[in-house]
Amino acid sequence: MTVKDAYNYGVYFLSCNGVDEAEFKSLCLVCSLAGIKNSQYQQHLDDEIIMKRFADLLWRVKSGEPLQYVLGKWDFYESEFYCGKGVLIPRPETEELCDMAIKYIKTLPDCVVYDLCAGTGCIGISIAKKCKNATVYLVEKSSDAMAYLLKNAQGVENAKVICADICNNVELEKADVLVSNPPYIKTDDIKTLQNEVLYEPVTALDGGADGLDFYRVINDNWHNKVKPNAKLFLEIGNEQGSAVSEILTDFTDIKVHKDIYGNDRIVTCMKGNCL
Repeated sequence: MTVKDAYNYGVYFLSCNGVDEAEFKSLCLVCSLAGIKNSQYQQHLDDEIIMKRFADLLWRVKSGEPLQYVLGKWDFYESEFYCGKGVLIPRPETEELCDMAIKYIKTLPDCVVYDLCAGTGCIGISIAKKCKNATVYLVEKSSDAMAYLLKNAQGVENAKVICADICNNVELEKADVLVSNPPYIKTDDIKTLQNEVLYEPVTALDGGADGLDFYRVINDNWHNKVKPNAKLFLEIGNEQGSAVSEILTDFTDIKVHKDIYGNDRIVTCMKGNCL
């Protein structure tokens, strides 16, 4: 079957089965099998792909499995990251956190950066690639996520993968910058999420009863692991800005930043010299 015929069939199949964004998802699947970028689709309409393999991918998407898992990788901040069952999918809103941190880190001399709850490593590895002045420690406890993290970090010499639980004591050199996209969904809200999101690991979503457990851990356990004047960049959930700001009692200059949709998305703060 040609790329064009497969795409048309995929749109029809997914649409008939009530899958949203049928055109986009069919395009991604076809181009992945053809080994081309989505933007190259028009130049490869007559290329051949194996229909059996395409059909298998379509059925996985129909069943509710996230497109990113089916493809096995996803674009994030100018790079591709391997992802799959057991690890949080990189999301576009997190690129805003990454971009803000990178712009700040580029103003520093040689520095140390922590990426806590690293998952695929999309934040920390993107920082390491863009900021050669930074040594980036990516801390992750999940063995499932670790498989993807190690694969994504291959060849990035200034990215250092650490298998550890941020709730426990982790011995590292003190950092100039701390970034994190921790779990921040309330436990009771998880069951209300979209089916595709429920494929992702609960440990990467569940932030405790109020969704704020990991911000408490960062404030209580990590304030003494960063240098005076160190800066934190934390992704947060919609409308969590005030609550997270109140938790960060060991930090100063706390600011809440909105995302492109006008929702609370990032908290930045500094460690004062006296702390």
